[in-house]
Amino acid sequence: MDQFLQVSSLSRAYRSGDVETQALDAVSFEVAAGEFVALMGPSGCGKSTLLNILGFLDPPDAGSYRLRGEEVATLSDARLTRLRRGHVGFVFQNFNLIDELNVAENVEVALLYRSGDARRRRIDAVLEQVGLAHRARHRPRQLSGGQQQRVAIARALAPEPDLILADEPTGNLDTANGAAVMELLKGSAAAGTTVIMVTHSALHAAATDRTIRMLDGRIVGETRL
Repeated sequence: MDQFLQVSSLSRAYRSGDVETQALDAVSFEVAAGEFVALMGPSGCGKSTLLNILGFLDPPDAGSYRLRGEEVATLSDARLTRLRRGHVGFVFQNFNLIDELNVAENVEVALLYRSGDARRRRIDAVLEQVGLAHRARHRPRQLSGGQQQRVAIARALAPEPDLILADEPTGNLDTANGAAVMELLKGSAAAGTTVIMVTHSALHAAATDRTIRMLDGRIVGETRL
């Protein structure tokens, strides 16, 4: 597989008053196009900070992040916004759906730059893909937790991104719904989308291509399955 992204010596620190916390400390790794990678480690080890940097939500203090060979640090804010909007899909533990919008409208939020007809076709396609076409007019509060997470995945898939970043996507789900979400993410990777997932579940990590283990802001191990 072709190399998709490369991070080298990434570091990020946060300061609160006189206390500085080193969230990332010289993190380096590569991810191939279409690879499904799990990030594991205890809470506070830097996994979510790393995900935010990979999604252009947070800049590193030092180091290099290259996406398809292009150094992200040199890109303008406008270019980063376009990349984030059209090429990166986010999936969160708490779904982050908009209660006032129905299922189709929540997916549509990721497609506002597309024309009306193309937008509608894409909404229909991704809701069919996640098995929720029959729930298109329901509000999030009318859905189960597993269904809400599938809506969130549909929203992430809608722009046909190159990269999906998933932060504990199964953390609030029961076993059956967690397995269904994992199948959707695995299917996305099989179709060529690169997926990087933060998880505490050894079972779900074992379903990915590779697990990167973190501790205290550093990479301390790696398992390729």
